[in-house]
Amino acid sequence: MQFSHPYIFLLLLLMSVLPATDLMAAEDVIQPDPRLPETTPWDLKALSKAPEFEWLDEKSPVKSLTYQGLEYRGKPTKVFAFYASPATLNPEAPRDKKYPGIVLIHGGGGTAFREWVELWAQKGYAAISMDLAGSQPVDGKNPHDRKFRNRLEAGGPDQSHKEKFEAVKDDQSEHWCYHAPANAILAHSLIRSFPEVDKDRTAVTGISWGGYLTCIVAGLDNRFDAAVPVYGCGFLNDHSVFESSINQLPPEDSQRWMQLYDPGQYLQAVQMPILFVNGTNDFAYWLSAYQKSYEAVPKSTPRNIRIEVKMGHSHPAGWKPDEIARFVDQYLKDKTPLPVVQNPAVKDGKVTAELAEPVKIKTAVLNFTTDEAPNKERKWQTLPLEVEGTRITGPAPPADTKIWFINVTDETGAMTSSPLVSKQ
Repeated sequence: MQFSHPYIFLLLLLMSVLPATDLMAAEDVIQPDPRLPETTPWDLKALSKAPEFEWLDEKSPVKSLTYQGLEYRGKPTKVFAFYASPATLNPEAPRDKKYPGIVLIHGGGGTAFREWVELWAQKGYAAISMDLAGSQPVDGKNPHDRKFRNRLEAGGPDQSHKEKFEAVKDDQSEHWCYHAPANAILAHSLIRSFPEVDKDRTAVTGISWGGYLTCIVAGLDNRFDAAVPVYGCGFLNDHSVFESSINQLPPEDSQRWMQLYDPGQYLQAVQMPILFVNGTNDFAYWLSAYQKSYEAVPKSTPRNIRIEVKMGHSHPAGWKPDEIARFVDQYLKDKTPLPVVQNPAVKDGKVTAELAEPVKIKTAVLNFTTDEAPNKERKWQTLPLEVEGTRITGPAPPADTKIWFINVTDETGAMTSSPLVSKQ
């Protein structure tokens, strides 16, 4: 085709390019799952956009920055974060290489953890860990001690009981449970904009309240490729340490909190593979609620679970299990998958279960409790099981068992569990 004027050609060329540009931008916008409740309070399209940010330290192996969060009391906020990648740790790393990304969400009493970011960077990830309580850890001091935090002048809501629960009666901009998921998603949008991050390979993990947030964020932000909530779960008004905090609110406020901020509302929309990690005796997130949370995830979504007998509850204990990185590696780096135990049942005095895929198993055990004590005080018993091919068998738990599950450990030492079976 001939064009009589060069400007006409340029105009048509621009018109042909712009739609492609718009399409590329649209590809990085969260696509809300239709299973999300209509009451979902967040503007996911706005949260898909990388926030403005400022480096505080751009030269250290673990960098620090602040980025713009949601408005709080009519004013913009800043969120402090640590960031690191294999390239920041090693100046000789290839400059054109892209790394998978991971968002690390701290729990109650936590902050942005430099050591957590460095741990994941050493594993080959570009990692970001942000403070979700409007503060910044003091350099050179123990970040696990709350007294070594400085409140940011433009910080958002703190993470006290008041901001988490009682504030639900106020405008939603006052709610910690509104700010924290949003600021976690903004951290995801931010690292996706970094040139060294492969935005097609990202994951999220969080500990305790961070696990709670991971359950919510995994349902909201479909751009993640894997999610690992540790301890935290949903259905918190029944069988969790927080049930009194929720149920003692005026009925209207309690209902509003559960509707807006309980992860059970959002787990039903999780689209990416998810691994639940917890202990049998966790003081905060009890197994009954954990079982409901696992079951709330659509069956079409790859699910796995790791329940450790008497697992400790802390940030270091929460990021210690090797299975967390194994699971993320499985989906972001196409590494060896974790064992998946499915269909636990009791039949003819025997317990049975199946491995989803043939895996060399070193040990298999039945864990059960007949104890009616509160979750954190229950005593657990263990029986050995046999594995033949993909079939797991052994003696059934006693008739008065309250809850039971199976653990398998593969040849690398990775442990996973069957879904929980409750007789309560």
